[in-house]
Amino acid sequence: MLSIALSELIQIFRNRLVLVSSFIMPVAVSAFFIRQHETFAALGSLGYIAAVVVFTVGAFGLYATTVTTLAARRQTLFLKRLRSTAADDTSILSGLLLPVTVITLIQVVAILAVLGTVTGEPASIVLLAAAVLATMIMMLGLGLATAGLTNSPEHAQVTTLPISIGTVAVASWVGISGTEDLTLLKRLLPGGSATELVVNAWNGGVAVTDSLILLVPTLSWVVVAVALASRLFRWEPRR
Repeated sequence: MLSIALSELIQIFRNRLVLVSSFIMPVAVSAFFIRQHETFAALGSLGYIAAVVVFTVGAFGLYATTVTTLAARRQTLFLKRLRSTAADDTSILSGLLLPVTVITLIQVVAILAVLGTVTGEPASIVLLAAAVLATMIMMLGLGLATAGLTNSPEHAQVTTLPISIGTVAVASWVGISGTEDLTLLKRLLPGGSATELVVNAWNGGVAVTDSLILLVPTLSWVVVAVALASRLFRWEPRR
């Protein structure tokens, strides 16, 4: 697995398009939110800014790159060749996705640390960490499912748009308007409960037990995504 991960890490840094679209752009957007934090805090809250940052990096850094990577490796028959080795399917996928996952987590931690330095520390770092991890696991699961519907890296630019834009839009909607109205709908949408959890973790004022319940809808999306991925994911191109 580690040898696959190292090879994939080298490929990421060689691909300028992936670096710009999946890593540099999300960081630039996050930097804009931090720079204008007073404006966005007045619109929603500091927790809203944290949530948007998490989902921007998760959607465009982790999710989109996951789909593009798997589609590209399938198109070049690299996935097929890996399956002929001693590595099992789990090790292959873990090796391919480990570098982008680690890079994304480093990005999120660094950006949130800057936000905390500029605006003040979050109310609960542990709760925030749980929210970030749950979100990243959800985005990975959705990435595996979407990869099954994606024929090529170019096709990924289309297939990833609904979830990428949708989750960021949900994060903005929930982060600004809260969940007092349309509570069930907002929490069941992909990213809705995770956004509320990030907001609670950053702003405080909500009991930990009440916030931890919000992990259930997010992890439920993981189960749905993995189930879809097991049915849709392909190791070879369609003929």
